[in-house]
Amino acid sequence: MPDPVAPLALFAIVSTITPGGATTLATASGARFGFRRSVPLMAGIAVGLASLAAAAAIGLAGLLLAVPSLRTAMNLAGSAYLLWLAWRIARSGSPNLQAELAAPTRFWSGMCLLWLNPKGWAMALGAAASFAALASGPLQLAILLGSALGFAAAASMSLWCLAGLMLSRLLRTERQWRCLNALLGLLLAASIIPMWIT
Repeated sequence: MPDPVAPLALFAIVSTITPGGATTLATASGARFGFRRSVPLMAGIAVGLASLAAAAAIGLAGLLLAVPSLRTAMNLAGSAYLLWLAWRIARSGSPNLQAELAAPTRFWSGMCLLWLNPKGWAMALGAAASFAALASGPLQLAILLGSALGFAAAASMSLWCLAGLMLSRLLRTERQWRCLNALLGLLLAASIIPMWIT
């Protein structure tokens, strides 16, 4: 008999490793600041997704479905935040330049990235609906989903951050850094599009 948690594990891995705003930010942070200095951001993303999944399992997300204006406000706030991050990334040069941009994104910013992102809510709601049968109640489902998605996010953000770190070792000129940062900024800005068309 197959393990009933295997589909949840597969869902968690696939949904967290596919490109999006969080993965782009982890890649940019790895390229600019290295792995160690990017840990707070990655931890914030993982905790943000875990807590979001737990909230969806408990039923807090029902509020978003019941109050459409709250979802619109969340879309606006999330879009503004992601555009601000994209602008910061796109404007930055090589890691040794621009002291005002020399601080990596913090834990709370990574967490907010998930809580303000309707794509994250859609993923958490989908997981809660799809895997509700794996738990005997909302609290057990919250623990199961939070753990699965949190651990998967931590692993996938680490991989994306390491990819950024490897990219940084290939870049030698200021122009190469500007091209990479512009591309990552555009990708992060483009990650907003799905939240407005779903």
